[in-house]
Amino acid sequence: MLTDLDLLYFEQLKILVQAKYLENHSPSYDDISRWKGIDIVYFQEDLRKKAKGNISEKTFYTYFKTSPVSKLPRIDMLNLLSLYVGFASWYEYKKLKKIPEEILEDKASESEAINHTIEILPKEEEKRQPIQEEEAPKTIHKESIEKDEQMVLINPSLESSSIESLHENLSASPWLQIKKYLWIGVSIILACLLALLIFYDRLFEKTYEFKFVDADRSQAVQNSVEIKVLKAGESPITYRVKPNENFIYSTKDKNLKMVVSSIFYRTDTLIRNLENAPEIETIELKPNEYNMMLYSYSTSKDFKRRRAELGNLISDKAIIYQVFDNQYFNVETMTKQRYIDFLSLPTTSLENLDVIETKIDKGKIVLIKFRIKKSHDEIK
Repeated sequence: MLTDLDLLYFEQLKILVQAKYLENHSPSYDDISRWKGIDIVYFQEDLRKKAKGNISEKTFYTYFKTSPVSKLPRIDMLNLLSLYVGFASWYEYKKLKKIPEEILEDKASESEAINHTIEILPKEEEKRQPIQEEEAPKTIHKESIEKDEQMVLINPSLESSSIESLHENLSASPWLQIKKYLWIGVSIILACLLALLIFYDRLFEKTYEFKFVDADRSQAVQNSVEIKVLKAGESPITYRVKPNENFIYSTKDKNLKMVVSSIFYRTDTLIRNLENAPEIETIELKPNEYNMMLYSYSTSKDFKRRRAELGNLISDKAIIYQVFDNQYFNVETMTKQRYIDFLSLPTTSLENLDVIETKIDKGKIVLIKFRIKKSHDEIK
């Protein structure tokens, strides 16, 4: 009963959190259960400012998208949300913010109805039980008699059948021995063939190493690099190389085709003939100035200048996608103005901005694909 009451308190707390946020913000929907994407990012930022803490996007979807919930979140989240709506802790919130009597009465009537149903069920079972108990012994007794009679009829032949099977086993034993050694020999041959195939692949494999540098500065790329190796008739195999590290690849193929991409560089498809290729090769990546500018504007403190420059840089017809790292939403579109508003707010979420892809047409950005990477200090 205490747990049910706590769940009622939590549902009431969610309503207070929604009302508190709506005092100074205008999300896409007033109902907190319908918030997603940028609305959640803005709410996380407001929570950080007012309560000095944060919750993860996964936690938001778990506890705010479902109503009523079946379990309480952790106490640190309960304390954080209580602080957000003006209470010192979850304990103080429950002490000072009582649940309305009509809600408690509704819950009590539901419990009484459930208990009444549970009491009726055993009585119905008792009415049916005596009939089963009376009939069961007769059936069991009859079945046991039939089984005993069958055993009496079968037993006389047991001795003769056992002798015959013994003769058959003795006559078949030489053939069983031959089959045993035959299977052992086949297994050894298969194991040798498997070892030969593995050794053959390694014998003719060669290792190649690729170093990625900035084409303008001739310096090692300071960001992670993604490589997709393409083979005919096969799905691409993706590798991720850490900043300042080389890509090491072993193969016995004579040709290599790979797509190389990095956040601040243009995506490039490389084809290499490996027959006479060097063991270490340097590959120059061309900088993507537009991605660099978008990132630079997102970190600028001059918000008025930032809005003006973004307005000139992005086409009015640009298609803008936000990609999410969760199981609820994979992608969401937004307008140019909403994107500029997002980049013009003093939010700490911009520190985790990751521009995945941009496309340019006539000197203007016509496509932007970005995401907000998860921070390490979010409450799980």
